[in-house]
Amino acid sequence: MREERIVSALQKALGFAMIVAGISTAAVQLAKGNAPARDGQAGTATMQSSEAPRIENAKLETRAVGASLDAAIRELAGKAEAPEWVGYSVDEVAGERGACCDNNWNDGNCGTCRLEKENGGTTSTSHSDGSIKLEGARRLVVLYRLEAKQVVKIRVASEDCVVDAGGLPFIWLTGVKAPESVALLATYVRRLDFEEHGERKIGSGALTAIALHADASADRALESFTAPEQREALRKQAAFWMGAARGKAGLIALQRMAKADPSSDVRAHVAFALSVSHEPEALDEMIRMAHDDTSSHVRGQALFWLAQRAGKKAVGIITGAIENDPDTEVKKKAVFALSQLPKDEGVPKLIEVAQTNRNPAVRKQAMFWLGQSNDPRALQFFEKVLTQ
Repeated sequence: MREERIVSALQKALGFAMIVAGISTAAVQLAKGNAPARDGQAGTATMQSSEAPRIENAKLETRAVGASLDAAIRELAGKAEAPEWVGYSVDEVAGERGACCDNNWNDGNCGTCRLEKENGGTTSTSHSDGSIKLEGARRLVVLYRLEAKQVVKIRVASEDCVVDAGGLPFIWLTGVKAPESVALLATYVRRLDFEEHGERKIGSGALTAIALHADASADRALESFTAPEQREALRKQAAFWMGAARGKAGLIALQRMAKADPSSDVRAHVAFALSVSHEPEALDEMIRMAHDDTSSHVRGQALFWLAQRAGKKAVGIITGAIENDPDTEVKKKAVFALSQLPKDEGVPKLIEVAQTNRNPAVRKQAMFWLGQSNDPRALQFFEKVLTQ
C-alpha cells in the first residue's frame, strides 16, 4: 500500500510539472505573438517544417492530404469563394537549377516569392555560386491559387524560397505522393485553354511543375504531351522542358521528336530544346538535324543553335552546310551561325567564306556579318578588297 501511495504521488507530481511546462511554453509563444498550432487548424503567420518552405504573411492551416490529392484539391476548391492558396512539396528534379518566383535568386538562395504580387511569374534559375545541395533531395513547392470555387493559378518555388501569401489563407498539405501530384497537374495541362496567357495560363504553370518533379511519372507525362496528336504549342513547351530538366529520358524523347514529329515548326523548337540539354548526345542529334532534316527551316535553326554550343564539331557542321546544303537560304543561315561563334572562331571562317564561296548570295551574307562584327581582322579584309 505504501508503494502504491508513493507511485500515485509521483504521477500527480509529474502530471502537474507537465501542465506547468505546457502553460509556460504557451505563455512564451503568446508573448512572441504566436499561438500553439493544432493539426487541421489555423497556425501562425510564419511556418517552416522539414518539408515546407518558410511561409509568411498567411493565415496558415496544415492538413494531411487524405485519401487522394485530387480529392483534397477538389474539396478545397469547391469551398473556396474568396482567394486562398494551397501548397505541398515533392522531391525536385536533380540539377543546379531552382524554381524561383520573379527570378529572385540571390547568392544561391531564393528570395521572397510574393504570391499576390501583380504579374508575378516563375523562373527556372541556376545557382549563381554554382552550389548544389548534395545531401538529400531538394523539395519543390507546388502552389495552387483557389478562387470562385476553382483553381485559377498554379505556381512553383524551391524549398529555400520564402513564400509570402499576401495575407490570404494558406493550407499546407502533408503526405502528398509525387505520382498523384503529376497526375493532377496533367489534367490542367490537357485542358482546352492551355494556350491562354496572362492570369489564365494555368496549363503552362502545371507543365512547369510537372517538369520539375523528380519522379519518373513526370517523364511519362511529358512524353505523352509530345505525341503528334497533341497541340503544337503543348508539344513545343514539353520539348523545352525535356531538354532543360529531364536528362537522359528527355533526350530520348527529343530524339524521337526530331525524327518523327510531323511539324517543321515543332522540330525547329526541338533543335532549341536539344541546345539546352546537358546530355552529350544532344549535340549529335542537332548535327543530324542540321544535315538531314527535310525542312530547310529546321536545318537552319539547328545550325543556329549549334553555333551557340560552339566547339570544333559544330564549326565543321556549319561550314559543311555552307558548302554542301542545296538550299541557298540554309547556306545564308549557316553564315549567320558563323557570326554567332566566338570571334576567334567565327571571323576567320566568315573571311574565308567571303573570299572563296562560289555563291554570290552567300559571299554577300558573309560580308554583311563581317561588317557587323567590329573586328579589326574584318576591317583589314575590307581594306584589302577595296584596294585591289
